[in-house]
Amino acid sequence: MKPKGESEKKGGRKKASVACPDLETNLRQVVADHTAGDPMREDVVWTYLSSTEIAGQLERLGTPIGPDTVRRLLEELGFHKRQAEKTKTMGDTPFRNEQFENIAQLKQRYVHSPNPIISMDTKKKELLGEFFRAGDAWSSGANGTFDHDFPSYADGKLVPHGLYDIKRNVGHITLGTSRDTSQFACDSFHLWWQRHGVRTYPKAKSILLLCDGGGSNNCRHHIFKEDLQRLVNRIEIPIRVAHYPPHCSKYNPIEHRLFPHVTRAWSGVIFRTLEIVTTCLRRVWTRTGLKVTYAVLDKVYQLKRQASDRFLESYPIRFDKLLPDWNYTVVPTDY
Repeated sequence: MKPKGESEKKGGRKKASVACPDLETNLRQVVADHTAGDPMREDVVWTYLSSTEIAGQLERLGTPIGPDTVRRLLEELGFHKRQAEKTKTMGDTPFRNEQFENIAQLKQRYVHSPNPIISMDTKKKELLGEFFRAGDAWSSGANGTFDHDFPSYADGKLVPHGLYDIKRNVGHITLGTSRDTSQFACDSFHLWWQRHGVRTYPKAKSILLLCDGGGSNNCRHHIFKEDLQRLVNRIEIPIRVAHYPPHCSKYNPIEHRLFPHVTRAWSGVIFRTLEIVTTCLRRVWTRTGLKVTYAVLDKVYQLKRQASDRFLESYPIRFDKLLPDWNYTVVPTDY
């Protein structure tokens, strides 16, 4: 039996191990000289060298091994291939916890009622045409695309507006062909309600709407509240709105229950036509029961609209006493 620390022979080849003192010392030195860390966690470090570059450094130090062996030894030392995770907020928001507790209480009140809980947001805009998209797809040959993503070369632009029915685990994507505005967001909701919501929730007396605080549903913009008022007047059902605090959009249920599965269905697909996009949406499903419906809205929307004087003078929105900037109710009214 060979002493611990010596190289072992297997199939005529030497099998390196971090039990070899010189190799372990050199590997730790190379990694230590080229590492960065997480300022919030001293135990988390990462190296920006590739396995080939580490092998080259070790050869210069007199302990030559191959890149494959480097990867195995890094695993033994606790280094693993990991993708960065978007888990750190970019700012601290006052009353953040209070709003999360409020949203949890609202959801609890609605979950056992005949009223829907809808999460709303807009996904990343997409260009139609010969444009590169990340991901792999089965192909019998090379799938060439433009080498630059210039919008002037596009055959159109898609704005995927999403609604996620939390109680039924059903998503809906409205593909807009114009701009992401508050009017488009409310029209998308109205289209979903006409086609699906009114049949699914025939006894609904209220709707709980969860959304971020920016974008087309900005909690600080009067125009969103006026467009929401017009939506409520059309469907004749009050909408209870709760915005997630700034820097907390990832907690919006649609962000992790619907959009990742849409991204997966679109992975590697070149959006040459609108039909290709909608065909891929039909593939969105999960084993836990997620289903997705879709619609196309080709109405043209204007940017930089302002709320009307009539709305601002009457301001029929009913604000909560608790964090009114993020919590309010829109009821049918002739303002």
